[in-house]
Amino acid sequence: MVQFDLDFVLVPVGLLVMVVYHVWLLYQIRHKPARTVVGMNAISRRFWVSSMMEDTQKTGVLAVQTLRNNIMASTLLASTAIMLSSLIAVLMTGGATRSANTTTTNYHHGITGLTFGEGPKLRLTIKFFSILVCFLVSFLMNVQSIRYFSHASMLINVPYRKITNFTSHYLTAEYVGSTVNLGSYFWSLGLRAFYFSFPLFLWLFGAIPMFICSVFMVFMLYFLDIAFDLGWVADASTTDEETA
Repeated sequence: MVQFDLDFVLVPVGLLVMVVYHVWLLYQIRHKPARTVVGMNAISRRFWVSSMMEDTQKTGVLAVQTLRNNIMASTLLASTAIMLSSLIAVLMTGGATRSANTTTTNYHHGITGLTFGEGPKLRLTIKFFSILVCFLVSFLMNVQSIRYFSHASMLINVPYRKITNFTSHYLTAEYVGSTVNLGSYFWSLGLRAFYFSFPLFLWLFGAIPMFICSVFMVFMLYFLDIAFDLGWVADASTTDEETA
């Protein structure tokens, strides 16, 4: 009877489902931002930066405190990611060896037919390494998020209307808003890397749990990423006309 390994079928299919979903989400964010939570938040952040920079003497403290909270959130995720990366590295160099030897014995003396993720040492190392890559990517993304939020915390308090009349020294609210959005984008990417680690972690228990988790993760992220009757971000000129 020919042995059929589910790892070579369900694992690529599960990863493909998640990749296809995020490609579709990126297309929606680029072309229909008002339909996505990420796009609506990006537009709202630009309006928020513009309002904060209107009068830095009144709103400067609020702006810095808000950005500081974002820096603390990114720092928490970065610390968690590097701690989990260290733990995975220890398992790869130490505990994984003993587990792999036991798994290899069960693999050679197991039943023929379907195998639910068992394999030799190389396969177990690939699983741990995949999880490690997710945590390292999350750490790097959150570090970049801290970088951009730190830049924005300084730029947002610059009274751009009172600097100088020279255009070469003119700081616009659009530039500061783009900096804040970049920090938020990197934070979102770091969080997505954590999401990707869940199916890979369940891969340690077999290909079937990994595939089920991937499909469930896509459905969950769909309801978190798409804006369902959440209203819309009004144009600033429209808001001014209504309040006048």
